[in-house]
Amino acid sequence: MSQQMSSSRAIGLIAKREFTVQVMKKSFIISNVIILAVIVGGIIAFSIFSGGDGEERDVVGVVGDQSIAAVLSATGDAVGNPVEVRAIDDANAARSIVESGDVAVALVPTGSGAYTAVTESELTGALRAVVEGSVQAQATDAALTQQGVDQATLAAQTANAVVTVDAIDPPDPEAGQRVALSLAAVSILYAQIIGFGMYVAMGVVEEKSSRVVELLLSTVRPLQLLWGKILGIGAVGILQLAAYGAAGVGTGLATGMLTVTGTAISVFAGTLGWFVLGFAFFAVLYAAGGSMVSRQEDVNSTTMPLLLLIVAMFVAAINSVGDAESTLSNVLSWIPPFSAIMMPLRIAAGVAPLYQIVGTALIMAATTAALAVVAAKIYQRSILRIGKTVTWKEAFAR
Repeated sequence: MSQQMSSSRAIGLIAKREFTVQVMKKSFIISNVIILAVIVGGIIAFSIFSGGDGEERDVVGVVGDQSIAAVLSATGDAVGNPVEVRAIDDANAARSIVESGDVAVALVPTGSGAYTAVTESELTGALRAVVEGSVQAQATDAALTQQGVDQATLAAQTANAVVTVDAIDPPDPEAGQRVALSLAAVSILYAQIIGFGMYVAMGVVEEKSSRVVELLLSTVRPLQLLWGKILGIGAVGILQLAAYGAAGVGTGLATGMLTVTGTAISVFAGTLGWFVLGFAFFAVLYAAGGSMVSRQEDVNSTTMPLLLLIVAMFVAAINSVGDAESTLSNVLSWIPPFSAIMMPLRIAAGVAPLYQIVGTALIMAATTAALAVVAAKIYQRSILRIGKTVTWKEAFAR
């Protein structure tokens, strides 16, 4: 038990040292302050310049009697193309206002309920339906009044004559926000795993090239040094990711850019959890790759396969953002290490059942544990070998 406590204390001290060294760097502090300011400022600026509710209305000008204005507004709302109605003094002014682009169409009455629609080019699409429907509706109301029909009674008798839509697959009103959260989770995980994986590799090489590792290994075991470094740098990664996520989600909710509160929080928590699993998977490999070289400029030669694998994960995730329920997304989410980036995407899209989240996490953890045993052996064999780069083939063959 005392030996176990001694090992835990050694790993803890090394992790604390790595954490402190990283977070106390001026470059780390300054860069993160800038990034946080960009995240918060960017979301606030987008919320300001996106135009509030973002609803653009066609402007319809009406010359003379404005009784059709209410009909135009009601018809526009009914067909899903809201319009703004503006009064115009006369026909000459109508043409000038249309030419200036202030209104999309100007209605000039020509008698007997008819209108001339003055437009820049032609009247098409939903706006044509609104204008023609409104003119027809007003003409019908006038004809009914002339025939002595009580409009209130007629409206009450036809109030139930409506069409109710029963959509088998209704559109998700939160789809846009879910896609944005998916892209954010995928992009941040991609950058964090690569960045902090390289921190591990470069830290190992730095200690090896400066011979500091020889001094450290006189008091701690290689595996204690390995896990202390991974845990310390991983803690920095979690802290940074938590800060980015809290700033982004908090600002998004505060400005109203995010309205899916539950989804945003679950994506935030899921991204943190999957970063831990994804980082652990690659950190042991990056540490092993770093131990195989003696110069920092040689790190890419042993870590390139890891970079290519992470890029492949990112490409697969980006291709699945628009269809998180695809076969590709579903299958890859079960395969480590792809699950580390595919599952946050599926969580954001709201298509990940609980059994899949738990199952893929367990598979990822088990795979990482098995991989850690192999990577630890490579680290032990290579960390004190100075000079020639040890290839992956040589490392696995020993």
